[in-house]
Amino acid sequence: MIGPPVVGACTLSEIFLIGQAPGDKEPVLGRPFAWTAGKNLFKWFATLGVDEPTFRAHVYMAATCRCFPGKNPKGGDRVPDDGEIANCRPWLERELELVQPKLLVPVGRLAIEQVLPPAPLIEQIGRMHAATIGGRRYDVLPLPHPSGASTWYNVSPGKELTRRALKVLGAQPAWVRLRARRLEG
Repeated sequence: MIGPPVVGACTLSEIFLIGQAPGDKEPVLGRPFAWTAGKNLFKWFATLGVDEPTFRAHVYMAATCRCFPGKNPKGGDRVPDDGEIANCRPWLERELELVQPKLLVPVGRLAIEQVLPPAPLIEQIGRMHAATIGGRRYDVLPLPHPSGASTWYNVSPGKELTRRALKVLGAQPAWVRLRARRLEG
């Protein structure tokens, strides 16, 4: 893995977003979801009444792995291996313990598998789940990875399931309160 680690702003939040790992641009720009995947992700959130500055200021953003895993020789970014994920896991667990969010939003299969049992995306995206981590119960709303390399969220059934997931997210009480903060500020 290639440092420096990339982390979001320190904020207590009811919503806790979990990404997979930063790309090569995020360490340079110093924030998670700072490039193509972030542009898509924040477009999704804008449709729910929350702009990027409001989201970044009021939502805790973590990741399965905090450093860029490097490029895959076959194209795209390398997926972190089990050892790298295990090495970063204590950070994620401690952040959950400290922040005590109500809603987890894992983005992408790797992040989803940190909080839910492995399953096809069509069984995970578009509905609320429950998970217990460290003895604490969380509502979990998975989203597909919004990277330019993924087409899942642009074709059926991913397109419809992503739309449904965003509708469920927009109705969550924690999201409604986040949207109200944007309107206040």
